[in-house]
Amino acid sequence: MEEQKKQIAILGSTGSIGTQALEVIAAYPDKYEVYAITANENVELLIKQALQFMPEAVVIANAKHYDRLKEALGHLPMKIYAGSDALCEIVEAQPIDIVLAAMVGYAGLAPVMNAIKHKKTIALANKETLVVAGELITALALEYQVPILPVDSEHSAIFQCLEPHSDIQKILLTASGGPFRHHSMEELSTVTKAQALKHPNWTMGAKITIDSATMMNKGFEVIEAKWLFNVKPEQIEVLVHPQSIVHSMVEFVDGAVKAQLGIPSMKLPIQLAFSYPERLPLAGHHLDFLKHSTLTFEAPDLHRFPCLSFAYDALKQGGNAACIINAANEIAVATFLQDKIGFLDIPRCLEYALSKASFIARPTYEDYVQTDAEVRRLITQYIHSKQA
Repeated sequence: MEEQKKQIAILGSTGSIGTQALEVIAAYPDKYEVYAITANENVELLIKQALQFMPEAVVIANAKHYDRLKEALGHLPMKIYAGSDALCEIVEAQPIDIVLAAMVGYAGLAPVMNAIKHKKTIALANKETLVVAGELITALALEYQVPILPVDSEHSAIFQCLEPHSDIQKILLTASGGPFRHHSMEELSTVTKAQALKHPNWTMGAKITIDSATMMNKGFEVIEAKWLFNVKPEQIEVLVHPQSIVHSMVEFVDGAVKAQLGIPSMKLPIQLAFSYPERLPLAGHHLDFLKHSTLTFEAPDLHRFPCLSFAYDALKQGGNAACIINAANEIAVATFLQDKIGFLDIPRCLEYALSKASFIARPTYEDYVQTDAEVRRLITQYIHSKQA
Protein backbone atom coordinates (compact mmCIF):
# COMPACT_ATOMS: atom_id res chain seq x y z
CA MET A 1 0.00 0.00 0.00
CA GLU A 2 1.30 3.44 -0.92
CA GLU A 3 2.45 5.53 2.05
CA GLN A 4 0.17 8.50 2.68
CA LYS A 5 1.98 11.81 2.37
CA LYS A 6 2.15 14.01 5.45
CA GLN A 7 0.28 17.26 4.86
CA ILE A 8 2.27 20.24 6.16
CA ALA A 9 1.22 23.81 6.88
CA ILE A 10 4.12 26.27 7.03
CA LEU A 11 3.44 29.42 9.04
CA GLY A 12 6.08 31.83 7.78
CA SER A 13 7.07 30.11 4.54
CA THR A 14 9.05 33.08 3.16
CA GLY A 15 11.50 33.32 6.08
CA SER A 16 14.78 31.46 6.55
CA ILE A 17 13.20 28.40 8.25
CA GLY A 18 10.20 28.35 5.92
CA THR A 19 12.24 28.40 2.72
CA GLN A 20 14.51 25.60 3.99
CA ALA A 21 11.46 23.58 5.04
CA LEU A 22 10.15 23.82 1.49
CA GLU A 23 13.52 22.53 0.24
CA VAL A 24 13.18 19.53 2.59
CA ILE A 25 9.67 18.87 1.28
CA ALA A 26 10.87 19.19 -2.33
CA ALA A 27 13.58 16.58 -1.62
CA TYR A 28 10.93 14.06 -0.43
CA PRO A 29 7.85 14.58 -2.63
CA ASP A 30 6.78 10.98 -1.93
CA LYS A 31 6.58 11.68 1.82
CA TYR A 32 5.45 15.29 2.20
CA GLU A 33 2.98 17.68 0.62
CA VAL A 34 2.50 21.38 1.29
CA TYR A 35 -1.08 21.99 2.40
CA ALA A 36 -0.78 25.68 3.30
CA ILE A 37 1.82 28.45 3.22
CA THR A 38 1.65 31.84 4.91
CA ALA A 39 3.61 35.08 4.98
CA ASN A 40 3.25 38.53 6.45
CA GLU A 41 4.78 40.92 3.89
CA ASN A 42 6.78 39.06 1.25
CA VAL A 43 3.94 38.56 -1.19
CA GLU A 44 6.14 38.08 -4.28
CA LEU A 45 8.06 35.16 -2.77
CA LEU A 46 4.79 33.72 -1.43
CA ILE A 47 3.37 33.78 -4.98
CA LYS A 48 6.50 32.07 -6.33
CA GLN A 49 6.24 29.35 -3.64
CA ALA A 50 2.54 28.84 -4.33
CA LEU A 51 3.20 28.36 -8.04
CA GLN A 52 5.93 25.80 -7.31
CA PHE A 53 4.18 23.76 -4.60
CA MET A 54 0.49 24.29 -5.48
CA PRO A 55 -0.81 24.19 -1.88
CA GLU A 56 -4.49 23.97 -1.01
CA ALA A 57 -4.36 27.36 0.75
CA VAL A 58 -2.25 30.52 0.78
CA VAL A 59 -2.49 33.20 3.49
CA ILE A 60 -1.04 36.70 3.54
CA ALA A 61 -1.31 38.16 7.05
CA ASN A 62 -1.01 41.77 5.87
CA ALA A 63 -4.33 42.27 4.07
CA LYS A 64 -3.00 45.14 1.93
CA HIS A 65 -1.27 42.48 -0.24
CA TYR A 66 -4.44 40.45 -0.82
CA ASP A 67 -5.28 41.98 -4.22
CA ARG A 68 -1.79 41.21 -5.56
CA LEU A 69 -2.05 37.63 -4.26
CA LYS A 70 -5.51 37.19 -5.78
CA GLU A 71 -4.38 38.63 -9.11
CA ALA A 72 -1.44 36.21 -9.32
CA LEU A 73 -3.12 33.06 -8.02
CA GLY A 74 -6.86 33.58 -8.41
CA HIS A 75 -7.07 31.44 -11.57
CA LEU A 76 -5.59 28.42 -9.75
CA PRO A 77 -7.41 25.79 -7.67
CA MET A 78 -6.24 27.11 -4.29
CA LYS A 79 -7.91 29.09 -1.52
CA ILE A 80 -6.52 32.56 -0.91
CA TYR A 81 -6.95 34.34 2.42
CA ALA A 82 -5.74 37.49 4.14
CA GLY A 83 -5.48 38.75 7.71
CA SER A 84 -4.26 37.50 11.09
CA ASP A 85 -7.54 35.67 11.76
CA ALA A 86 -7.04 33.63 8.59
CA LEU A 87 -3.59 32.70 9.88
CA CYS A 88 -5.16 31.19 12.98
CA GLU A 89 -8.01 29.52 11.12
CA ILE A 90 -5.96 27.83 8.40
CA VAL A 91 -4.35 25.46 10.94
CA GLU A 92 -7.80 23.97 11.64
CA ALA A 93 -7.99 22.30 8.22
CA GLN A 94 -8.68 18.60 8.72
CA PRO A 95 -6.03 17.19 6.30
CA ILE A 96 -3.10 18.99 8.02
CA ASP A 97 -0.78 16.62 9.93
CA ILE A 98 2.05 18.96 10.91
CA VAL A 99 2.08 22.71 11.53
CA LEU A 100 5.56 24.22 11.21
CA ALA A 101 5.53 27.42 13.29
CA ALA A 102 8.28 29.40 11.56
CA MET A 103 6.87 32.88 12.07
CA VAL A 104 8.93 35.45 13.96
CA GLY A 105 7.84 36.82 17.30
CA TYR A 106 4.67 37.05 19.37
CA ALA A 107 2.48 36.68 16.26
CA GLY A 108 3.09 32.91 16.37
CA LEU A 109 1.31 32.38 19.69
CA ALA A 110 -2.36 32.39 18.65
CA PRO A 111 -1.95 30.13 15.56
CA VAL A 112 0.07 27.58 17.56
CA MET A 113 -2.56 27.52 20.32
CA ASN A 114 -5.28 26.90 17.74
CA ALA A 115 -3.25 24.21 16.00
CA ILE A 116 -2.81 22.37 19.32
CA LYS A 117 -6.57 22.59 19.99
CA HIS A 118 -7.11 20.94 16.59
CA LYS A 119 -4.62 18.17 17.46
CA LYS A 120 -1.94 19.03 14.89
CA THR A 121 1.64 17.97 15.53
CA ILE A 122 3.67 21.13 16.16
CA ALA A 123 7.12 21.55 14.63
CA LEU A 124 8.21 24.56 16.66
CA ALA A 125 10.70 27.07 15.29
CA ASN A 126 8.86 30.07 16.75
CA LYS A 127 10.57 30.17 20.16
CA GLU A 128 8.56 33.20 21.28
CA THR A 129 5.47 30.99 21.62
CA LEU A 130 7.04 29.16 24.57
CA VAL A 131 8.84 32.26 25.83
CA VAL A 132 5.62 34.26 26.10
CA ALA A 133 3.26 31.53 27.28
CA GLY A 134 5.24 28.38 28.05
CA GLU A 135 3.03 27.25 30.91
CA LEU A 136 -0.14 27.73 28.88
CA ILE A 137 1.22 26.01 25.75
CA THR A 138 2.66 22.98 27.55
CA ALA A 139 -0.59 22.51 29.50
CA LEU A 140 -2.59 22.70 26.24
CA ALA A 141 -0.28 20.21 24.51
CA LEU A 142 -0.74 17.83 27.43
CA GLU A 143 -4.52 18.28 27.43
CA TYR A 144 -4.86 17.61 23.69
CA GLN A 145 -2.07 14.98 23.60
CA VAL A 146 -0.17 16.92 20.92
CA PRO A 147 3.59 16.46 20.42
CA ILE A 148 5.75 19.58 20.20
CA LEU A 149 8.86 18.76 18.17
CA PRO A 150 11.63 21.37 18.50
CA VAL A 151 13.09 22.85 15.33
CA ASP A 152 15.63 25.17 16.98
CA SER A 153 18.99 23.48 16.41
CA GLU A 154 19.82 23.55 20.14
CA HIS A 155 16.51 22.13 21.32
CA SER A 156 16.49 19.55 18.56
CA ALA A 157 19.95 18.52 19.76
CA ILE A 158 18.71 18.13 23.35
CA PHE A 159 15.67 16.21 22.11
CA GLN A 160 17.96 13.84 20.21
CA CYS A 161 20.15 13.29 23.30
CA LEU A 162 17.35 12.42 25.71
CA GLU A 163 16.91 8.87 27.00
CA PRO A 164 13.42 7.66 27.95
CA HIS A 165 14.38 6.23 31.38
CA SER A 166 17.29 8.49 32.38
CA ASP A 167 17.06 11.52 34.67
CA ILE A 168 18.63 14.78 33.50
CA GLN A 169 21.17 16.46 35.75
CA LYS A 170 21.76 19.43 33.49
CA ILE A 171 21.16 20.79 30.01
CA LEU A 172 24.21 22.38 28.39
CA LEU A 173 22.91 24.89 25.88
CA THR A 174 25.59 26.04 23.45
CA ALA A 175 25.84 29.55 22.02
CA SER A 176 28.06 30.85 19.25
CA GLY A 177 28.63 34.07 21.19
CA GLY A 178 27.63 36.07 18.11
CA PRO A 179 29.80 38.56 16.21
CA PHE A 180 30.78 40.65 19.27
CA ARG A 181 32.14 37.97 21.58
CA HIS A 182 35.42 39.86 22.12
CA HIS A 183 34.05 43.43 22.00
CA SER A 184 34.50 45.75 24.97
CA MET A 185 31.57 47.76 26.36
CA GLU A 186 32.99 50.80 24.58
CA GLU A 187 33.08 48.94 21.27
CA LEU A 188 29.55 47.59 21.83
CA SER A 189 28.28 51.15 22.28
CA THR A 190 29.18 51.97 18.66
CA VAL A 191 27.99 48.74 16.99
CA THR A 192 26.06 49.38 13.78
CA LYS A 193 23.10 47.51 12.30
CA ALA A 194 25.29 46.24 9.43
CA GLN A 195 27.84 44.81 11.89
CA ALA A 196 25.16 43.18 14.04
CA LEU A 197 23.56 41.51 11.00
CA LYS A 198 26.79 39.64 10.15
CA HIS A 199 26.60 36.42 12.14
CA PRO A 200 29.83 34.38 12.04
CA ASN A 201 28.20 30.95 11.63
CA TRP A 202 24.48 31.07 10.82
CA THR A 203 22.35 32.61 8.08
CA MET A 204 19.10 33.74 9.67
CA GLY A 205 16.45 36.44 9.49
CA ALA A 206 17.24 39.97 10.72
CA LYS A 207 15.39 39.75 14.07
CA ILE A 208 16.97 36.47 15.22
CA THR A 209 20.42 37.62 14.01
CA ILE A 210 20.22 40.72 16.22
CA ASP A 211 18.94 38.56 19.09
CA SER A 212 21.97 36.33 18.61
CA ALA A 213 24.29 39.34 18.73
CA THR A 214 22.79 40.53 22.06
CA MET A 215 22.52 36.91 23.33
CA MET A 216 18.79 37.51 23.85
CA ASN A 217 18.22 34.60 21.51
CA LYS A 218 20.09 32.32 23.92
CA GLY A 219 18.05 33.74 26.77
CA PHE A 220 14.86 32.86 24.93
CA GLU A 221 16.25 29.37 24.31
CA VAL A 222 16.87 28.94 28.06
CA ILE A 223 13.19 29.74 28.68
CA GLU A 224 12.12 27.46 25.83
CA ALA A 225 14.26 24.60 27.20
CA LYS A 226 12.62 24.89 30.61
CA TRP A 227 9.17 24.28 29.10
CA LEU A 228 10.15 21.72 26.47
CA PHE A 229 12.14 19.50 28.81
CA ASN A 230 10.52 20.22 32.19
CA VAL A 231 13.71 21.29 33.98
CA LYS A 232 14.47 24.02 36.54
CA PRO A 233 16.29 27.22 35.48
CA GLU A 234 19.35 26.19 37.53
CA GLN A 235 19.55 22.97 35.47
CA ILE A 236 20.19 24.94 32.27
CA GLU A 237 23.77 26.09 31.68
CA VAL A 238 24.80 28.22 28.71
CA LEU A 239 28.23 27.57 27.19
CA VAL A 240 29.73 29.80 24.49
CA HIS A 241 30.97 27.50 21.74
CA PRO A 242 32.20 29.67 18.84
CA GLN A 243 32.50 26.83 16.30
CA SER A 244 28.75 25.97 16.47
CA ILE A 245 29.50 22.26 15.92
CA VAL A 246 28.16 20.95 19.24
CA HIS A 247 24.53 22.04 19.05
CA SER A 248 23.82 21.23 22.71
CA MET A 249 24.42 18.55 25.34
CA VAL A 250 22.62 16.71 28.10
CA GLU A 251 24.30 15.63 31.33
CA PHE A 252 22.62 12.75 33.14
CA VAL A 253 22.58 12.07 36.87
CA ASP A 254 25.45 9.57 36.61
CA GLY A 255 27.72 12.21 35.03
CA ALA A 256 27.49 10.90 31.46
CA VAL A 257 27.18 13.66 28.85
CA LYS A 258 25.61 13.19 25.41
CA ALA A 259 26.06 15.75 22.66
CA GLN A 260 24.61 16.19 19.18
CA LEU A 261 27.13 17.47 16.67
CA GLY A 262 26.80 18.64 13.10
CA ILE A 263 27.67 21.48 10.78
CA PRO A 264 25.67 24.70 11.31
CA SER A 265 22.52 24.01 9.26
CA MET A 266 18.82 24.21 10.03
CA LYS A 267 17.95 21.56 7.45
CA LEU A 268 18.64 18.67 9.85
CA PRO A 269 16.33 19.82 12.71
CA ILE A 270 13.60 20.78 10.21
CA GLN A 271 13.77 17.43 8.43
CA LEU A 272 13.90 15.47 11.70
CA ALA A 273 10.79 17.26 13.00
CA PHE A 274 8.97 16.18 9.82
CA SER A 275 10.25 12.58 9.75
CA TYR A 276 10.46 11.74 13.50
CA PRO A 277 11.01 9.06 14.71
CA GLU A 278 12.55 8.10 11.35
CA ARG A 279 15.81 9.65 10.09
CA LEU A 280 16.13 10.37 6.37
CA PRO A 281 19.25 10.95 4.26
CA LEU A 282 20.27 14.61 3.99
CA ALA A 283 22.66 15.43 1.16
CA GLY A 284 25.70 17.61 1.74
CA HIS A 285 25.26 18.14 5.47
CA HIS A 286 27.86 15.84 7.02
CA LEU A 287 30.52 16.74 9.56
CA ASP A 288 34.21 16.31 8.74
CA PHE A 289 36.04 16.13 12.06
CA LEU A 290 39.40 16.76 10.40
CA LYS A 291 38.12 20.17 9.27
CA HIS A 292 36.71 20.90 12.73
CA SER A 293 39.38 19.42 14.97
CA THR A 294 39.26 22.14 17.66
CA LEU A 295 36.13 22.66 19.73
CA THR A 296 36.23 25.24 22.53
CA PHE A 297 33.86 26.31 25.30
CA GLU A 298 33.72 29.33 27.60
CA ALA A 299 31.33 30.99 30.03
CA PRO A 300 29.09 33.81 28.72
CA ASP A 301 29.86 37.34 29.93
CA LEU A 302 26.63 38.55 31.54
CA HIS A 303 28.03 42.04 32.09
CA ARG A 304 28.51 42.68 28.37
CA PHE A 305 25.47 40.62 27.39
CA PRO A 306 22.88 41.27 30.13
CA CYS A 307 19.94 40.09 27.98
CA LEU A 308 20.84 36.52 28.91
CA SER A 309 20.62 37.28 32.64
CA PHE A 310 17.26 39.05 32.13
CA ALA A 311 15.94 35.79 30.64
CA TYR A 312 17.02 33.84 33.74
CA ASP A 313 15.48 36.55 35.94
CA ALA A 314 12.18 36.35 34.03
CA LEU A 315 12.17 32.56 34.23
CA LYS A 316 12.72 32.60 38.00
CA GLN A 317 10.10 35.32 38.46
CA GLY A 318 7.53 33.38 36.42
CA GLY A 319 4.09 34.74 35.59
CA ASN A 320 4.13 37.14 32.64
CA ALA A 321 7.76 38.25 33.12
CA ALA A 322 9.02 36.44 30.01
CA CYS A 323 6.15 37.93 28.01
CA ILE A 324 7.32 41.36 29.21
CA ILE A 325 10.90 40.90 28.02
CA ASN A 326 9.77 39.42 24.71
CA ALA A 327 7.55 42.41 23.87
CA ALA A 328 10.23 44.89 24.98
CA ASN A 329 12.82 43.07 22.90
CA GLU A 330 10.63 42.99 19.77
CA ILE A 331 10.14 46.78 19.91
CA ALA A 332 13.79 47.47 20.79
CA VAL A 333 15.18 45.28 18.00
CA ALA A 334 12.76 46.72 15.42
CA THR A 335 13.83 50.24 16.46
CA PHE A 336 17.53 49.31 16.32
CA LEU A 337 17.01 47.91 12.81
CA GLN A 338 15.60 51.32 11.87
CA ASP A 339 18.87 52.92 13.13
CA LYS A 340 16.95 54.87 15.78
CA ILE A 341 18.62 53.45 18.91
CA GLY A 342 22.03 52.03 19.76
CA PHE A 343 22.97 48.39 20.32
CA LEU A 344 23.26 48.80 24.10
CA ASP A 345 19.84 50.46 24.23
CA ILE A 346 18.28 47.03 23.56
CA PRO A 347 19.09 45.59 27.03
CA ARG A 348 18.19 48.98 28.59
CA CYS A 349 14.70 48.63 27.12
CA LEU A 350 14.35 45.16 28.65
CA GLU A 351 15.49 46.35 32.08
CA TYR A 352 13.06 49.27 31.93
CA ALA A 353 10.16 47.01 30.94
CA LEU A 354 10.84 44.54 33.75
CA SER A 355 10.84 47.39 36.28
CA LYS A 356 7.73 49.22 34.97
CA ALA A 357 5.30 46.74 33.38
CA SER A 358 2.43 45.21 35.36
CA PHE A 359 3.41 41.82 36.78
CA ILE A 360 0.78 39.05 36.75
CA ALA A 361 1.66 35.90 38.71
CA ARG A 362 -0.85 33.53 37.06
CA PRO A 363 -1.65 34.96 33.62
CA THR A 364 -4.40 33.79 31.28
CA TYR A 365 -4.15 34.06 27.49
CA GLU A 366 -6.01 37.40 27.70
CA ASP A 367 -3.43 38.61 30.24
CA TYR A 368 -0.61 37.77 27.82
CA VAL A 369 -2.36 39.75 25.08
CA GLN A 370 -2.80 42.70 27.46
CA THR A 371 0.81 42.49 28.69
CA ASP A 372 2.18 42.41 25.15
CA ALA A 373 0.18 45.51 24.20
CA GLU A 374 1.10 47.35 27.43
CA VAL A 375 4.84 46.70 27.07
CA ARG A 376 4.89 47.71 23.41
CA ARG A 377 3.31 51.07 24.36
CA LEU A 378 5.64 51.44 27.35
CA ILE A 379 8.84 50.82 25.38
CA THR A 380 7.75 52.96 22.44
CA GLN A 381 7.15 55.86 24.86
CA TYR A 382 10.44 55.15 26.65
CA ILE A 383 12.39 55.28 23.38
CA HIS A 384 10.65 58.50 22.33
CA SER A 385 11.42 60.11 25.70
CA LYS A 386 15.11 59.25 25.32
CA GLN A 387 15.18 60.74 21.81
CA ALA A 388 13.37 63.94 22.79
